[in-house]
Amino acid sequence: MAETFSSLDALKGAVTPASPAAIGFDETPRMPVRDALGRTYATGKRKNAVARVWIKPGSGKVVVNGKEMAAYFARPVLQMILRQPFTVAGVENEFDVMATVKGGGLSGQAGAVKHGISKALQLYEPSLRGALKAAGFLTRDSRVVERKKYGKAKARKSFQFSKR
Repeated sequence: MAETFSSLDALKGAVTPASPAAIGFDETPRMPVRDALGRTYATGKRKNAVARVWIKPGSGKVVVNGKEMAAYFARPVLQMILRQPFTVAGVENEFDVMATVKGGGLSGQAGAVKHGISKALQLYEPSLRGALKAAGFLTRDSRVVERKKYGKAKARKSFQFSKR
């Protein structure tokens, strides 16, 4: 038979909250992932571009495919995209970045490097994960160009229809 309680205070002692482990969450805290040289590696992707990114403590120097960031990404908008993860995490000019990127165009490559930097930052310092995740930098932008189908002019556009 069900128990009856006279007040809310009596109810508080009867109900015990489930522990995170019982719900299925892992209670172990995230540990930093670094190699013997103190670097952290991550892969970033956007559209058809794939970036391999290494970060290490330094003065804020960014090298992409062997060139300085300003030389490789000449447009200021693309440079701003690369700096966003550091700004959101509050660690400007604290990490050096070495990235190699292939595929896609410059905009996709900048997004891929940004994704890689964000993933590497949260691996290097797990406490930054909340800010980077809230800004949406840890989610891969999976939009890619749709492929062309046979019998079509483009991916979806049909050839002009002629009745006669």
